Amino acid sequence: MLNARNIFILILIIAAATLRVLGILPYNFTPVAAMALFGGAMFSNRVLAFVLPLAVMLISDVFIGFHNSLFAVYAAFILIVLIGRVIFTDPSMLKAIGGALVGSVLFFFITNASAWWVLPEYTKDLSGLISSYIAGLPFFRGTLVGDILFTAVFFGSFKLAEIRFPQLVRA
Repeated sequence: MLNARNIFILILIIAAATLRVLGILPYNFTPVAAMALFGGAMFSNRVLAFVLPLAVMLISDVFIGFHNSLFAVYAAFILIVLIGRVIFTDPSMLKAIGGALVGSVLFFFITNASAWWVLPEYTKDLSGLISSYIAGLPFFRGTLVGDILFTAVFFGSFKLAEIRFPQLVRA
């Protein structure tokens, strides 16, 4: 289960979580969605594909703190892992970037709907929901750019590592 390939994937995922915990990146410009997509696409074992990225996320949340929309964030990340599972059979850079785009949009809609639901400043009607999406737009750019950039870094780094270390190639 923990062979050279899985250990390398896990190292990249832990590096992503470390960047998140250190707080050195701009707000909403994080590698966590890319981490979920990458784990879903690269782990052969389905359990590892879901458990390891989410466990690393949970551990990093212990350091960062929990909030009232955490359920929505984790639900979005589970869907992003599922997107990764869709591209599992042929994880090309084009499919990875497409997955990052879809994942970013899903994350935006899910987490802003959650903000609408849990925050008292939004009316619980269509107008309030639209207001929550409008309020989230300034943060979406950082999410989108971060997801695409970190997805390219993770998948590109792994592809380069596979060339240098053939034991990382999936059997």
